[in-house]
Amino acid sequence: MSRKAKGSNFRELPILIVSALVLSILVKTFLVQFFYIPSGSMENTLQVNDRVGVNKLGALFSDIKRGEVVVFRDPASWLSTPYDDSKGISKVVKDALVFVGVLPDPAKQYLIKRVIGVSGDRVVCCSTGGKLEVNGLEVDEPYIYAGNKPSDSTFDVTVPKGFIWVMGDHRGASADSRFHTDDPNKGMVPLDKVTGRALFVIWPLKNMGVLEVGKDLSQIPVKK
Repeated sequence: MSRKAKGSNFRELPILIVSALVLSILVKTFLVQFFYIPSGSMENTLQVNDRVGVNKLGALFSDIKRGEVVVFRDPASWLSTPYDDSKGISKVVKDALVFVGVLPDPAKQYLIKRVIGVSGDRVVCCSTGGKLEVNGLEVDEPYIYAGNKPSDSTFDVTVPKGFIWVMGDHRGASADSRFHTDDPNKGMVPLDKVTGRALFVIWPLKNMGVLEVGKDLSQIPVKK
């Protein structure tokens, strides 16, 4: 390779790096962002330390639907303040990964749950058959953690416009909408807090796959 060609490649390197960063930021901002699962509240659908890909574009241009798994920002202090003890090079690396969207921003706390009710829905637990009931219809939930009931606590809520009601698949280990009915949103999650739909597990390889939407929930007509 000639000296001129080497010099040309060297000058192009910063442009390539900047272009890659800009592309990464655009993808993170508008298309797909990756999150890790810190708790067992969505087992066995999602395992602790799974990495999931979240479609942000869909949340901007289409309605969030029942049965979907969504990531959302903490709506009303559901989570405790995070503690980050990383220092030195590990902090630099972590900050860089947050910047390009491989890791979520620790300053913005996120949760991941399944959408059970959308605007206008009446969600009740439990029916005489011991199942979750949406708009008077019993729902089969094969994704619930083995041995769990649809809910250990009873509730009867109607979801207002602009909100969703969410629950974790590991009902016995999920502090979800049911546990925050005394907050300003009465346990509901505002749609403007929803980051996007979790579509697939990307890591670890043994858990890789597409996240299925709750079939019974998705088939219930939406109230107009």
